[in-house]
Amino acid sequence: MDKFPNMDSLYRKHQAFEPFISESQILARINQLAELLKADYAAHQPVFVAVLNGSFMFASDLFKELDFDCEIQFVKVSSYQGTQSSGSIKEVIGLNQDLSDRHVVILEDIIDTGLTMDFLLKDFNRFKPKSLAICSLLVKPDAMQVPLKINYIGFEVANEFLVGYGLDFNGLARNYRNIYKLDMKSDR
Repeated sequence: MDKFPNMDSLYRKHQAFEPFISESQILARINQLAELLKADYAAHQPVFVAVLNGSFMFASDLFKELDFDCEIQFVKVSSYQGTQSSGSIKEVIGLNQDLSDRHVVILEDIIDTGLTMDFLLKDFNRFKPKSLAICSLLVKPDAMQVPLKINYIGFEVANEFLVGYGLDFNGLARNYRNIYKLDMKSDR
């Protein structure tokens, strides 16, 4: 059984988190996603675009499982303040590669409102890629504010605040190997 860190270490600014998805569950699903991506893209030398900061662990573990020619780039956008999406998207670091006539797969840690992904899709479409797909480790269908076609989904989750495995709470807890959810019963 996977070990979760001492739960006291997950108390952040009077918020408590409880175990949700273990590292072994995450890695097993990543292997499945890699097989799907291989079937669809092995012959096309795609460009994977990882959305920083949250997707760095997901992108790294997924990319290690892709045993075909592909490239990876990074873009950084921000829409979170504390535990809520601000609804305002700011591009911080842009792409430095032309995506014209390329197969592009955006790698995201979590899609909740969909506003960040909608922004990226519109931005990337200006390059006129050959194809544009989304691969997200986590998706919150109940939180979606815009319609999106998400091609590859790791886990559909409820609209709860999550941390660990790249997901943070005010910059903390990204380094945990498992994913935790906010314990709504906590009164710390």
